Amino acid sequence: FLPDKAIDLVDEAASRLRMEIDSMPVELDELERRRIQLEIEREALRKEPDAASKARLAALEKELAEIGEEAGAMKQRWEAEKAAIAAIRKTRTELEQLQVRIEQAQRETDYETAARLQYATLPELQARLREQEAALATLQGPGSLLKEEVTADNIAEIVASWTGIPVTKLMEGETAKLVHMEERLHQRVVGQDEAIEAVSDAVRRARAGLKDPRRPIGSFLFMGPTGVGKTELARALAEFLFDDDQAMVRIDMTEYMEKFSVSRLVGAPPGYVGYDEGGQLTEAVRRRPYQVVLFDEIEKAHPDVFNILLQVLDDGRLTDSQGRTVDFRNTVLIMTSNVGSQYIAGLSGRDADYEAMKGQVMEALRLQFRPEFLNRIDEVIVFHALTEADLTAIVDLLLADLQRRLASQDITLELTPAARRLIAREGTDPAYGARPLKRTIQRLVENPFARALLQGQFKPGDGVVADADPVGGTLVFTTEGQTVVAEAGERRDARSTAGREPAAAGRGRRKGGTSAFDLPPSEPRKDGGGELVN
Repeated sequence: FLPDKAIDLVDEAASRLRMEIDSMPVELDELERRRIQLEIEREALRKEPDAASKARLAALEKELAEIGEEAGAMKQRWEAEKAAIAAIRKTRTELEQLQVRIEQAQRETDYETAARLQYATLPELQARLREQEAALATLQGPGSLLKEEVTADNIAEIVASWTGIPVTKLMEGETAKLVHMEERLHQRVVGQDEAIEAVSDAVRRARAGLKDPRRPIGSFLFMGPTGVGKTELARALAEFLFDDDQAMVRIDMTEYMEKFSVSRLVGAPPGYVGYDEGGQLTEAVRRRPYQVVLFDEIEKAHPDVFNILLQVLDDGRLTDSQGRTVDFRNTVLIMTSNVGSQYIAGLSGRDADYEAMKGQVMEALRLQFRPEFLNRIDEVIVFHALTEADLTAIVDLLLADLQRRLASQDITLELTPAARRLIAREGTDPAYGARPLKRTIQRLVENPFARALLQGQFKPGDGVVADADPVGGTLVFTTEGQTVVAEAGERRDARSTAGREPAAAGRGRRKGGTSAFDLPPSEPRKDGGGELVN
């Protein structure tokens, strides 16, 4: 097994270097593709008369000029390196042929020719080769486009492409990144300081080489009600460790409530349907050993599932149905549970209350799970219920994402503090955590904004300010010479109530305000079957 893989690895690394020498380098090819894409966009924009298209066209012209200059310099450098490597190869070929001629002359006892070749021609070729190699090293510098020899870094790149395993060395930049890991995770997860600190400490122990080499990087049980950030923290951790929040396998344990479904984790036994497919857990980790494994709502799983997890938590390995041992030592295992969430929802916010609540949650946990399972988990973390300040911060994160999407259309959106407080208040529900906030932003911001945008009331280049309307309890969007009042509540009632007249234009608004969001007058059906409701 190993010799074949090792030979394949070296062969692919050498083949990749040869292809880079004979064909265009990846960096130069990406620039060429980008240039073609921009030229197509430029030709399309030349037909557009509006100001936004002209501004984009000017930016494209500038970017094309920069890409052309960079590509020209890179191509010139690539051709110079290619010529230097070709000269070195030619000289080495001549040296090999010269060695053959020297050996042949010695066998034929032609010592005069052998002496001339060995002491005159050979030193000359060797000196030329050294000069060519020195010239190539000077030409390439630190950021060479071509390489002539397979190095450890080339092998590491191939291993990374095969397995997804991060093989980069612990550089100074990554060290600083690990030291400030909490700050990076807090960019995506609001609050939950204890959870973030515990996860960060586990990762730092693993990267410093201090963790138990037989166990996973860390195993955690996240306790808390829905919408407080348990799953989001798992995604943030995957993004931090592997630069991809999709480097995570999520297993919904509600699919493993029956005894017969447990075998799907490690694969069907021999002779059963699906034996060749492997297990959903073991196959995912075998193909990508470095990732986050999330067991969502673990309390809903069948008790036999915990027998499988005991071996993973203790030994960091699991044998699938085909007899292959899967290594879990480079994974982070996260389990989420809603056990005891009723105690968290009733928390008032004081530290003493939190400690009392945590004791109640741990007691509920001991009643739900077996001691041998809880004893193998590194840490049980009880998430806090979200405070008003946390919800406001989450609103800022969600609105920042919306603002980035609008920026692609050359529209800026700013919300006043009153508007942000309104969204936080409308989207607050202790039973559902932060999840209603996204729906509230869709209802109060995205829906009315989309209708105004499609009706031409907001145009590229506009700066829109959203403020709270104290009368209607919704938002007012203002731009130069235009005021739009969103009536999301009336529109929702009109869509859900049969037999009533649509909301009248201007009802409940400030005097002089106009709205783009009134429903069109309803038209009776031809068959007399009632009013047509949007």
